[in-house]
Amino acid sequence: MRIAIIGQQDFGKAVLNAFLARGDEVAGVFCSPEKEGAKADPLKVAALEKTLKLFQFPSLKSREALEAMRGLNADLGIMAYVLQFAPQDFVTIPKKGTIQYHPSLLPKHRGPSSINWPIIKGDTKTGLSIFRPTDGLDEGPVILQIETPINPDDTLGSIYFDRLFPMGVQAMLETADLVMAGKHREAVQNENQASYEGWCRAAEAKIYWHSHVDFIYNLIRGCNPAPGAWTTYAGKKFQLFDSRKHLSRTFSTVKGKPGEVSEIGADSIHITAQGGRIEVFKLKAEGGKKMSAVEFANATGLSAGALLGS
Repeated sequence: MRIAIIGQQDFGKAVLNAFLARGDEVAGVFCSPEKEGAKADPLKVAALEKTLKLFQFPSLKSREALEAMRGLNADLGIMAYVLQFAPQDFVTIPKKGTIQYHPSLLPKHRGPSSINWPIIKGDTKTGLSIFRPTDGLDEGPVILQIETPINPDDTLGSIYFDRLFPMGVQAMLETADLVMAGKHREAVQNENQASYEGWCRAAEAKIYWHSHVDFIYNLIRGCNPAPGAWTTYAGKKFQLFDSRKHLSRTFSTVKGKPGEVSEIGADSIHITAQGGRIEVFKLKAEGGKKMSAVEFANATGLSAGALLGS
């Protein structure tokens, strides 16, 4: 098949390489322009290395973008991690239209941080959807979905890199074949089941130690490795990554106040929360690098009895 790739970053690059590896023809690649001073996008680098036609338009709504897509004479458009708005005038140009990857079980968790939020909210499963892009945000009819469990100790990193990334690449290939063969079905999303969340960024990643230990643990997992759940000590911000939760059977067995460092062990720091404690193994001071718990405690002077977040 003759395709046009619209995407960015490592996922876009992996999708590009997967189609090329099996012999499909990539007529052209659309990639977002990099911000000034930023590294070249991995998808852009891969396209240039393979001497493919590369387009970097500030807007896919522009006349130039529409003309570029028309000039490719593509059979199918492939949207692989796209943050630019792609209007119907653009995505309907390829002969068989366009398909798009989204890392959630649509219509749940529409939006740009759809891997973080299911973990943060305590969901027990997530997945991916391949759908037809419309002018609504992640609202188009779904062609293919694949589920994966969210295990109790999964993080954003394990869910994405171990499962949703490789599964997504294969799902794009499978869906493209179904569409090209005319064997696909398109299921309209049920708006009664729809949910939307915005970006999970620093503001959303702040830890409130008076929250229940379950919620804090889910927040740390859902922000690991990015954006990194954070708190403060002595007025300085730091992030918490690899962690474990410990539930207390009764209120009386909870040691210390919420946010209090109750123990610094050989390889971890214990912090009290409502209903239990969080054991943290990796931390990162603002502007620094990730450290083991003991390295962090030694570097910052953190000690048992310290109150975090105040």
